[in-house]
Amino acid sequence: MSAVWRAARAAGRRRRLQSVVIGLVVLCSTTTVMLALGLLDAVSAPFDQAFGRQHGAHVVATYDPAGVSAAGLAEAARRPGVQAAEGPFGQGSVKVVKGWPGFPAGTLKVVGRADPADAAVDRPALLAGRWAAAPGELVLNQDYTGLVLRDLLGTRIDAPGSPPLTVVGLATSMSRSADAWVVPEQIGALHPDAVQMLYRFTAAGTAPEVGAAVDAVTAGLPTGALVSAQSHLTLKEDYAGTAKDYLPFMTLFGALGLAVSVLIVGNVVGGAVVSGFRHIGVLKALGFTPNQVVAVYLVMVSLPAVAGAALGTLAGGLLAEPVLDAAFQGVRRGSAVVGIAPWVSVLCLLGMPALALLAALVPALRAHRLSAAQAISAGSAPRAGRGLAVQRRLGGSRLPRPVSLGLGHPFARPARTALTLAAVLLGVTTVTLTTGLTSTMVAYGGTQAGGTGPEVVVWVGRPAFGETAPRLGDRELESLVRSRPGVTRVTAHAVVDVRLTGYTQPDTVFFQRGDDDPGMATQVVSGRWLAGPGEVVAAPQFLKQHGLAVGDRSTMELDGRRTPVTVVGELISGGGDRMWSAWPTLAALAPEAVPVNYQVELAPGTDVQAFADAVRAAEPGLYPLPADTGNTATTTVVTFASVFTVLLTVVAALGVFHTVLLNTRERRRDLGMLKAVGMTPRQVMVMTVTSVAVPGAVAGLAGVPLGIAGHRLIVDHVGSVAFPESMKAVWHPAGLVLLVLAGVAIAALGALPPARSAARLTIAEVLHNE
Repeated sequence: MSAVWRAARAAGRRRRLQSVVIGLVVLCSTTTVMLALGLLDAVSAPFDQAFGRQHGAHVVATYDPAGVSAAGLAEAARRPGVQAAEGPFGQGSVKVVKGWPGFPAGTLKVVGRADPADAAVDRPALLAGRWAAAPGELVLNQDYTGLVLRDLLGTRIDAPGSPPLTVVGLATSMSRSADAWVVPEQIGALHPDAVQMLYRFTAAGTAPEVGAAVDAVTAGLPTGALVSAQSHLTLKEDYAGTAKDYLPFMTLFGALGLAVSVLIVGNVVGGAVVSGFRHIGVLKALGFTPNQVVAVYLVMVSLPAVAGAALGTLAGGLLAEPVLDAAFQGVRRGSAVVGIAPWVSVLCLLGMPALALLAALVPALRAHRLSAAQAISAGSAPRAGRGLAVQRRLGGSRLPRPVSLGLGHPFARPARTALTLAAVLLGVTTVTLTTGLTSTMVAYGGTQAGGTGPEVVVWVGRPAFGETAPRLGDRELESLVRSRPGVTRVTAHAVVDVRLTGYTQPDTVFFQRGDDDPGMATQVVSGRWLAGPGEVVAAPQFLKQHGLAVGDRSTMELDGRRTPVTVVGELISGGGDRMWSAWPTLAALAPEAVPVNYQVELAPGTDVQAFADAVRAAEPGLYPLPADTGNTATTTVVTFASVFTVLLTVVAALGVFHTVLLNTRERRRDLGMLKAVGMTPRQVMVMTVTSVAVPGAVAGLAGVPLGIAGHRLIVDHVGSVAFPESMKAVWHPAGLVLLVLAGVAIAALGALPPARSAARLTIAEVLHNE
């Protein structure tokens, strides 16, 4: 093995360029695969792990205490199919009038429960403080990880109609069973109106299984006793929300990256071994056994492959952080920790070098069977007669001789050419896919931008956040904003959490008043925009989670008031738990509600800072801020599609580079002869680039339809976005021609450096050893 190690190191030093190419190909491929696998794992694994640690509830059920007794619930919980149960717990509500930074005012669903540290179902994780131990103490449920709101500890909550409560702890429940918890003795003073049961079932992996389990546990109970049943599958869907939107294109890019990696690594490594047959013959002549020769080449390949995999794993880990942060932005994470799982790094770190070794093993075993004389003679050039028939036919055509010679080269090494063509094909597919996604997402981002002029959001001061309360009332504030010079549109917004009948979790509704935002109307993909009271529009994910469609009716509930609503439109997107409705709908639920901000559109050319200064001077209780016209989803998709495209294009170009490099080295004698009979350096370059231009064009013709099919597959399967047909039909004849030429460009990009090197070869240098 000492001799093998020395021979492998010497071969690697002598073939530095090949080693660098192998390392770069493995690096780019490892980075691409790691990004795709990392997001695929992050969409489900963190939730499942945190849910398992907390013994999360498969179903959080709410019952009407007037319709069923505690004894009846306890008996039902012992039925077959119920793995474990907790409860019944009294459930009430506390209306928080004063909010705090990071914890706004609103109605809290409060459950009376003793310390659940050893509970069989739903063990909320304490983030700070302790569990409530006596009446007057409260534990808040904090949905988000990261910044723990420790400043809330010790805060006193004085809610109308309820005894004062002091926050003694912050916890997070993956089951989202409550907004806050108190001791069971306290719940009676909070006017409980429901009882809660927490269930874990023996079979709850799919929605039909959960539904069957709920039916079984409630069979025989009085009709109407079950008020709501929240499934853990809905929570998991909500958790994966934004990241799941990115999953189709990330998975497709990852599959493309893996395919390109296999092809190029196999081509590069196999070519390196084939081109070293003469060296193999020399090693055998010096006394190396066939097994030692194979070991030399496997070690020679593994060194750059291991280095490339290590650097690629590091680069993938660094790139994955911003990817996951963008993908999970605003997602309720509970105690789930989002990041690259160790198995992904280990798989990439070990799998990519193993792939390189596997690609090298086949040609190395071929060398194993050759005698020293056969190996030495096999390393000079392709065997006589390979591709000569094609060369003769092309030579008799009217094409310029460098072009005809270049067109015949791919037929001399058909297997090598096929691998290179496949890699370029996947590169063109990636470029086409990225072009389509970019066009679709830019069009989508345009619908988010709103009007033509600059926009400003004028926030109403909130004393709970240390801001000045306005002196004027709601209508006076709106009149003040409208009276400023340059104002073309003012839309008042109130953001309120309401509950739909049958659901315990609140849903955020944006109620609006005043001038319609033209940008919102353009986001309606089916149905229409709001036209009157009792109407709502919502995003696809919201409608899917709530089993609603355009035309369906439901009921909104807020603080004991109810109002019927009808879904009249489906938006392109807009957040999984959001609806939009008109102000009269809010007036039926909360007549005292006031806007939290006024969205203002200014005429083109209006000075935004001058407008903000004028508003602040007129009313110190208003806080104007320029509207964020950017779109996170558009930026994320376009950015990381571009990153993948660059990575895969570089890998494909490196594959072409290595193929042409091997071909020119194998044909050094032919190049010398051609130069001796008068071929100029420019003609050598034309011949070399032409040898890959036709395969590149063929790859372009085949790759464009594949890219178009991939684009359609992605835009049709993004869960929270319903793209209209106008955003999917992004292809034009001129653009398609350019995409076909992308195959030629990728091939020429990879072929140009070795072509220039071949053109600079002198006749004496080439024929020196002949």
